[in-house]
Amino acid sequence: MLKLYYSPGACSLISHIVLEEAGADYEAHAISFADGDNHAGWFLAINPKARVPALVTDGGILTENPAILNYIAQTHPHAGLLPANDVLLANQILAFNVFMATSVHIAFRQISRPGDYADGPAAARALADKVPELANGFFSVVERQLEDGGGPWAYGDAYSLADPYLFVYANYLGMGDRGDPGRFPGIAAHRQRMLARSAVKRVFAEEGLGESVTEWFR
Repeated sequence: MLKLYYSPGACSLISHIVLEEAGADYEAHAISFADGDNHAGWFLAINPKARVPALVTDGGILTENPAILNYIAQTHPHAGLLPANDVLLANQILAFNVFMATSVHIAFRQISRPGDYADGPAAARALADKVPELANGFFSVVERQLEDGGGPWAYGDAYSLADPYLFVYANYLGMGDRGDPGRFPGIAAHRQRMLARSAVKRVFAEEGLGESVTEWFR
């Protein structure tokens, strides 16, 4: 059985949703960053990076959302989370997720963890002040992709691994200090479609997020 280690509302929410969408046989284990669980010896033995998500499989341990998502899709092909016969599209979806992980996520961390990038309150303020500009630029790219795709999901008519990735970061966008959600009606509509999915509702219940994750993040 798979075991997912997550922190409620963190980026591990992406992997949690995909496990549920895939109908995987898994257990979900919450850890508390506030209580220092991520630096406990038992967790560092699972993930020395002291981060979530971490997925324990029968063959070994995976970390990093893009890798975990591809593993779930490849081991649960019946779920159709990656196109089986379109190698280019499958890698475009991977590229989208890596973009979210290495551009959007890193920008948002400059607010949530400024000490990872610079020292002192002045530096933290300078980092935070730059984030809305960065986020608006990144999400403008995604908004155009949704417009051009012509379907309800990130890559047209077919739901894929890109959709939970976009969804989670669209929730962060709604926090008010990291971009202007009013500029992105396509992303807002996508978020509402995601909120209506039964897998998302089940994961929200598991993580104790309530019906509105944006309110929870506030």
